[in-house]
Amino acid sequence: MQQAIPPIREFTKLDDDAIRHEVIASERPCVLRGLVSGWPAVAVGRRSPVAVVEYLRRFDSGSPVDAIMTPPEVEGRVFYDETMTGFNFVRNRLPITAIAEQVLRYAAFARPPAVAAQSALIRDCLPGFSAENALTVIDGAILPRIWLGNAITTPAHLDEWNNIGCVVSGRRRFTLFPPEQIANLYIGPLDFAPTGAPMSLVSLREPDFRRFPKFREALAAALTAELGPGDALFIPPLWWHHVESLEPFNVLVNYWWRGSVGAATATDSAFDSLIHSILNLRSLPPATREAWRAIFDHYVFGAQVGVTEHIPEHRHGILGKVSAADAARLRAYLAERLQTWK
Repeated sequence: MQQAIPPIREFTKLDDDAIRHEVIASERPCVLRGLVSGWPAVAVGRRSPVAVVEYLRRFDSGSPVDAIMTPPEVEGRVFYDETMTGFNFVRNRLPITAIAEQVLRYAAFARPPAVAAQSALIRDCLPGFSAENALTVIDGAILPRIWLGNAITTPAHLDEWNNIGCVVSGRRRFTLFPPEQIANLYIGPLDFAPTGAPMSLVSLREPDFRRFPKFREALAAALTAELGPGDALFIPPLWWHHVESLEPFNVLVNYWWRGSVGAATATDSAFDSLIHSILNLRSLPPATREAWRAIFDHYVFGAQVGVTEHIPEHRHGILGKVSAADAARLRAYLAERLQTWK
């Protein structure tokens, strides 16, 4: 029998300033009970799923959003197909309330397919929703996304950004693993993943410890929480999270951003740097890789001591404060090099 997973720490009734400085700045996961319990959407969600659909219909722009459907036999687990040449779901594009109505219909099935709209920009599909249901703890320029579906499970995966997920309707169970557990999670392909983000190949519900023995160590470091309507969860960047939607009808709104206190910043991807580094560094001789490790430690991962002190400030370049114009110039430089490399 698997050992019980300890709970994620949680708080209630924290004000915005405390959340910014005690939760987000700590870079540790945290459940924020009742954070959005005052949202009109949450009040509607407490009444019934049908009421939620009618509430969303008020805002629906008719713009199609990405949706997926898994067959009943996979029990809602978003994953690869048996040969790992594809995925175990089909894709579709429909307006958000059309998907919600489909979820309502499937609630009458004893063993329904799993259906979900995932990561749909609310600005595009539900304009006006955010004005009535605002998260004041973060910068208002950060664009929320909606996740709507029935009982569906996304295996442990990671995001590059800070994340606050707010439950509007239904219940969700989150199981989190620290970033350093990557070697124990048996991560699948980096460039071929069902949801776009690399994910664990281990089933949390029925782990195969013969095939994945180190997963026991990951479980020993795991944290978990179950969220209901009005609750929210803060997930720091690069924490692996396994997400289960538990009810026949579930709605979550989430916010992704870079930076430590919720400011809206650029969305440059460090994952791009990882892919580029694998292409360029992994095949080098061991001594050369170690030399590059020293260079990366000095310029990227170290304490930045002795990096620029000996260089005139006006010549710090990329080692100094990079303006938006500088960043655009450097991206153009990289893009040109990538296009010309043979």
